[in-house]
This record gives sequence, structure tokens and C-alpha cells, in this order.
Amino acid sequence: MIDVDKAIAAAVKTGKVSFGASSAVQSAQTGRAKLIIIAANAPKNVRGDIEYYSNLSKVPLIVYKGSSLDLAAVCGKPFTVSALSIREPGDSEILKLTETAEPEESGGGNE
Repeated sequence: MIDVDKAIAAAVKTGKVSFGASSAVQSAQTGRAKLIIIAANAPKNVRGDIEYYSNLSKVPLIVYKGSSLDLAAVCGKPFTVSALSIREPGDSEILKLTETAEPEESGGGNE
């Protein structure tokens, strides 16, 4: 089993990651992100927008078990992180989580 915290930290250090809810919504709309992670305590309207657009563009979405403060600590940031978009995982194995965590995300094209 992959340690989610270590995988997120590795992606932040070695990959291309953007922070923030508005960035996550934009990444979900365009389909540029390979994975979006949202904190469990993210505002409902933000979470709804991200879920909606990620479903449309087939971008996998993972709800992080901790709060935005916990997610920020894992990322090594001094501010709260309600959502983050992973465009390139770098040395992280974070994308392997989508194979097991999102069984309903089967099929689909690259649009």
C-alpha cells in the first residue's frame, strides 16, 4: 500500500504541482491535471465545482483524509492547502493511487 503523505510530498518536491482551489478548478476544466487532491474540509461549493469538472474531463480526484492544514503540512507549505493539482508526478508514485482509489473511473477517452 502506498503511503499517501509520502507520495504527495514526493510529487510536490520532484513534480509539477499547483496549489489552490481556483487552480484545481481550472486544471479540472482543461483536463491538464493528472490528479487532483482536495482536503476533506474544503468548502462545499469549491468541492462541488472540482468534482463536477474533474468528472467531465476524466481527471481522477482524491479526497485527502485530513484538513487543509494537514495537507499543507504534508506539502511543506506555511499556508492552508484546500486543493492541489498534480500535472507531473515527478518521482512520486501518487498516480498509482488512482488505479485503486477510483474504481468507477474506468474507460473514457482523452478529451
